[in-house]
Amino acid sequence: MESLAPDHFSPGTTYLDTAASGLIPTGAAAAMAASVAAASEGRPQEEVFSAAVEAARAACGRLLGVPAGRVAAGSSVAVYCGLIAQSLPAGSEVLVAEGDFSSLVNPFHVRPGLRVRTVPLERIAEEVRPGTALVAVSAVQSADGRIADLDAIGAAARAHGARTLIDVSQAAGWLPVDAAAHDYTACVGYKWLMCPRGTAFLTVPEDLGGLVPVFAGWVSGEDPWESCYGRVEPMAASARRFDENVPVFSYVAARESLRLVESLGVERVGAYDVALADRFRVGVARLGHAPVEAAGSAIVAVPGLGGAAERLATQGVHVSARAGRLRAAFHLYNTAADVDRLLEAL
Repeated sequence: MESLAPDHFSPGTTYLDTAASGLIPTGAAAAMAASVAAASEGRPQEEVFSAAVEAARAACGRLLGVPAGRVAAGSSVAVYCGLIAQSLPAGSEVLVAEGDFSSLVNPFHVRPGLRVRTVPLERIAEEVRPGTALVAVSAVQSADGRIADLDAIGAAARAHGARTLIDVSQAAGWLPVDAAAHDYTACVGYKWLMCPRGTAFLTVPEDLGGLVPVFAGWVSGEDPWESCYGRVEPMAASARRFDENVPVFSYVAARESLRLVESLGVERVGAYDVALADRFRVGVARLGHAPVEAAGSAIVAVPGLGGAAERLATQGVHVSARAGRLRAAFHLYNTAADVDRLLEAL
């Protein structure tokens, strides 16, 4: 079972930790290095950077099913969640899942005047009630790979007039996501999309979702190069008004990484990733361990084995330890042999 893209990666270890950080394709790394070299020599890079950001924005939109005008380019999910938190009226109730990723939930906890209610992931849909302003939940749980019932959550939110914010950081790139079905989605690019750190995206509704561009700088203008001094006006009419002044070298690489994901197709990648994860689930069960129930997920968490992660790393097998569990995450550059090596090492 060869990897889906053997010519695009050159791993030096058995790397099964995409849920922490994905491998960067060799072509993306080369493009980034070339851009850094050009900048070190004083060659103009503005047009290269602008084209890279716009290409990454458009590619992210296609992968998530929305036009580029609904995608903001940034560097942090926490920043975008903070933007949404700051835009909510005082007294708003925000519904979140127990143990969800801190970058998603913490911005709502630290914003004064919000009421954050935390419930088990499986009860999110039934816990939406009149007065709930926002449901904020990850599509796939970082700690253990459980997949949220986004259809039920979306239906419950619409029934009660609540907006939805879905963190797709652990989904985008392998699990098909329809951002158009939600008010907001946010994701980092450095996991399953295999971009460098410093890449993140926010999708918003056509009406921009009532968000206040609280960190608007010159890149938020309709014509950024005419918005360098004084008040920025007019603001961009699209989601670009929520852009950050991004780490542009990362976006040069991101353009290539996203191009690879698009060429392979999310459905194909997802089927491949889940097949590897299922192979591990069966194998680790034969060793006497019971993984967290997360059917259809590319992430497998095994209680009681978290302490093995450090030992495995010394053998060149890289996984994570999360919440006392061993967490393995399988992606397109992995093979059946990688799964078997992990099982043998365990």
